[in-house]
Amino acid sequence: MALKYSKQREAIKEFLATRTDHPTADVVYMNIRKAFPNISLGTVYRNLSLLASLGEVNKMTPGDGADHFDWNTEPHYHVVCTECGCVQDLPMELVQDMNKLAEKYYDGVIDGHNVYFYGNL
Repeated sequence: MALKYSKQREAIKEFLATRTDHPTADVVYMNIRKAFPNISLGTVYRNLSLLASLGEVNKMTPGDGADHFDWNTEPHYHVVCTECGCVQDLPMELVQDMNKLAEKYYDGVIDGHNVYFYGNL
């Protein structure tokens, strides 16, 4: 079944594509409201969840109590500032075969992983 086109969902995707700071749903909402004054926070949350379930954005939970959303769905690492809470890409090489290494300590199959580094400037 094809997904019905939504101007609001497209605007959310376009907004995320311009960001490298991995905004929360609240930040997305505050910015999308400029173009769609009647949009609800619930609509933004539902669309972000849908986009994440479709693999079009990454939903991240770095431990600050809020989900963050990342346009870049390629495997990469993040750093979370312990002072301001901002989340940004960490441009380092991926540790190759981390999933296979983890399987040595797990009886099942590892499908993926998330790594967050924490620090401050």
